[in-house]
Amino acid sequence: MNSKLIRNFIPFLTGILLSFSSLLHAQTYDILLKGGHLIDPKNKINQKMDLAINQGKVIRVAADIPASSAKKVIDVSGLYVTPGLIDIHVHVFAGTNKEQHYMDGPNSLPPDGFTFRAGVTTVVDAGSSGWRSFPLFKKNIIDQSKTRVLAFLNILGDGMGANEQNSTDMSPVMAARFAEYYKKDIVGFKVAHYNGLQSIPVDSAVMAGKLTNMPVMIDWRGMPPSNSFERLLMKHLRPGDILTHMYHAGTRSPTTPFYKEALVDQNGKVKQYIFNAQNRGVIFDVGHGGNGFVFSQAMPALKQGLSPNSISSDLHIGNMNAGMKDMNNIMSKFLNMGMSLNDVILKSTWNPAQYIRRPELGHLSIGSEADIAVLNLKNGDFGYIDSHGFVLKGTQKLETELTIRAGKIEWDLNGRGATKIESK
Repeated sequence: MNSKLIRNFIPFLTGILLSFSSLLHAQTYDILLKGGHLIDPKNKINQKMDLAINQGKVIRVAADIPASSAKKVIDVSGLYVTPGLIDIHVHVFAGTNKEQHYMDGPNSLPPDGFTFRAGVTTVVDAGSSGWRSFPLFKKNIIDQSKTRVLAFLNILGDGMGANEQNSTDMSPVMAARFAEYYKKDIVGFKVAHYNGLQSIPVDSAVMAGKLTNMPVMIDWRGMPPSNSFERLLMKHLRPGDILTHMYHAGTRSPTTPFYKEALVDQNGKVKQYIFNAQNRGVIFDVGHGGNGFVFSQAMPALKQGLSPNSISSDLHIGNMNAGMKDMNNIMSKFLNMGMSLNDVILKSTWNPAQYIRRPELGHLSIGSEADIAVLNLKNGDFGYIDSHGFVLKGTQKLETELTIRAGKIEWDLNGRGATKIESK
């Protein structure tokens, strides 16, 4: 081949290669979130970044991904893109059994009706089911929900219902066996609503935790001075076990039969053993609920450096329309009490993923499942109610614009991902 022919052939070949490359990269992605501020605490990202999704996975995160590379481009300018929120304390074993309350009962709520609208893609039911009732929970709720539903198994065989004071129904061995068999769905064990010595259910749950290498979450009910809160945190719980309802008000008088000790004393000081417990690895979880969060505990505790490890809702029928409302509302409370947005996202995503030992969740790493929340941080005049009806005035409020679960849009507040109507 002579030199002139070669010179003429090279541009022709280059054109073919460029055309082929263009075809290869055309609409590579199913969804492109463009122009948003990405917060991914696990990967230490807190800046403006585009994010591309393909086949249900996060496929690319970069400063400027071409819009032409995606089938659907969603403009999220001025919004925050975060991992899908993880709420590790909810009650979603919804049913019609009035006698059982939370276990297949009316006090629990169907997850999909309350999760996506708040940017939540994963929830952990906190002990509504026990080993005896878990198969029904899996069949009716877990396997039917778009939300990823995991569970802390109640140490009581029946779960959270009419039989909660029956200590003879606490079987660490049976709980452990079911947790091992359903290890895809069960992440640990839960203690709640027991009116006797708290060491009885806690020690049973911890034994199940030791048998399975899983954490325990406790809903501390209070106890006589003979079995103190300090001893429970320092001697009975292990590093990695979780205390929920950390900011409850407690009871004022130690002479109360089941005195429930608060973290902050009557002088407004956090007790030193609380810091010691957190330093030794006990996880402190918000668990807002209907009676588990008061500003008179949260505000002085935060000022003194006692910050929650994780933020959760304790979602149930008694608080869905009260002071709790949803995860966005709770997160906004912490923003207005001085916590940074990055920390609020950390404690609602990557931290809880680690505590339930699901490291594949709570981040936006390449190849991870595309569970994503797109949040709007609004400025204005807002009010936030605690469990006792006190109000904190604030200037910031988080609202979920878009929720994506496994690459599919499940909540779209303002039609950002919907087909636009052409104006005439």
